[in-house]
This record gives sequence, C-alpha cells and structure tokens, in this order.
Amino acid sequence: MLKTFKDVIEIAKGKGTKRLVVGAPHVLPMIEGLELAIKEGLIKPILIGDVEKIRGLIEQTNFDESDFDIIPATDEFEATFKAVELVRDGRADLILKGKIGTPDFLRIILHRERGLRTGRILSHIALHEVPEKYHKMIFLTDAGMNIRPDLEMKIKILENCLEVTREIGYERPKVAILASIETIHPDMPETLDAAAISKLADRGHFGNVAVDGPLGFDLAVSRESGKIKGVTGEVIGDADIMLVPDVATGNIMSKTMIYFANALVGGIVVGAKVPVVLLSRSDTPMMKLASIAFAISVS
Repeated sequence: MLKTFKDVIEIAKGKGTKRLVVGAPHVLPMIEGLELAIKEGLIKPILIGDVEKIRGLIEQTNFDESDFDIIPATDEFEATFKAVELVRDGRADLILKGKIGTPDFLRIILHRERGLRTGRILSHIALHEVPEKYHKMIFLTDAGMNIRPDLEMKIKILENCLEVTREIGYERPKVAILASIETIHPDMPETLDAAAISKLADRGHFGNVAVDGPLGFDLAVSRESGKIKGVTGEVIGDADIMLVPDVATGNIMSKTMIYFANALVGGIVVGAKVPVVLLSRSDTPMMKLASIAFAISVS
C-alpha cells in the first residue's frame, strides 16, 4: 500500500535511470520539474524543440546544457512527433507532454502510423496523495482521456488500472465504482454499469480484487459513513481505486483535491507502448516530479 509519493519515488529509483523525452518543453516549470527528477536520479531528459529557448530556460536552473540531450524542432507538432519517434525506435523509455494542447498531443500518440498504439484502450490514471485527509494514496480513473465511457470501456479502464496497481505492488486492490447513490436507478446508467462490473468481479473476472459499487464518494473513503448508512464491505472507507462515471467527474474530483485539500497528484496515460506522462500546463514542478516517478514506477 502506497502512503505518499516518497514511496513512489523509491520504487521508481529501483527501476534505474530512464530516458525521458519531451517535445516542446518551452515553459520554466517543465524544466524545473525535470530538474527535480534529475536530482532524484530518475531520468536523463531528451528535450526537443526551439534550442535557444530551451537553453535560456536551462540557464535559469541549477543545471547546465550537458545534463540534457537537446534536439531541434521547428514547432510543437514536429517536436512531439519526433519525441514519439524516439520512443517507437527504443531510444527513449518514456514520453512527457510538453507545451502542446492535450487533444493535439493525444492525437499524435494515437496516430495510426506514427503513434504509440498497442491495440489496447488508452486510459488516464491520476494518483493522489491527500495529506491528513486519507490514510493512503488514491488511484482515480479515468480523469483525462475517455469522455463518456460505456460499460465495455469502463471494464477495460479498470483492467488498465488494476495492471498498474499490481505492477506497483498491490496484491488485492480495493475498487470503489463511484456514483451519487448506492442503489440501482434506471435513470442513472452509471449505477447499472457499477452493478454489472461488481458482479463480474464477484465471478472472478478481474482476479484477486475487491470491487464495490455503485458507491458514493463518502462510502469509498469513510467507514463512519458506512456505519451511518448501514453499508458494509471490504471497500468501504478503504478504497485504493476510484472508477468514475465520466471524465468530467474525474477531472473535477482531481482538481478539487488539489486546490481544496492540497493533494499532490501524478498523472499518466496507460495502454500505449510506454507509460505517457500527461500533465496539466498549470501543474507545479513537484507535480511534474510526481507524474514522472509514477510513470517510471509502473514501467
């Protein structure tokens, strides 16, 4: 069980130094986040983009140009395609989104000929450390990729997340499938999907895992709420994974934890040839470090 990102960083350190490529890393917080990851011994960065701009940003840190490999590119699209090419050719182990819009970045990742497709569904996982509010880390999925997943997609999204948690050391992950109520309601399809996935879990479809849903967020994180509502189970108050109904729910939940509960969050996309470090452009350098460490820990 992970409690803080210090645990994640220690796991990542055990994987050795990784070659991390970034297309268009043209903002200072990006370079500062890479600097933190270099200090931890996690990465050897490859930066692709406007060479003079990149050099100017590096000069504002405690590192110098020799700590990075720099490759020229004329714009953010060429830079991102070159970054993907390095991963496809085995010259980079991980890719991180630079200063390019998320939809454009994902279109390049998903490009049929030049992208990083594997045939699996791609899904986003946000890993949260919520200081003093929860006793362990929370995996939230999907908070950034699949807009309105149907039942089949939710099953695959959960399978992706379970693979990640097992890679990082969880033997029996506990999954809460979130909704606004704990009962079945025909006008709330997310409750029907949750019940179906829970039944699949009962029949062993996901292996050694505890799955419960539909559950309200309060039941996922609070045993006291379970006592008050008369709801019991292995997942109540002790969820590791939260499977959300749609991307809006996940995105709002994640940002609420960041801005109202001071959560530290790392975000990745899984299902591609390598873990994809997917960050918001407003993320702090510490969150960039957290995302990089998360990606390495499951690579």
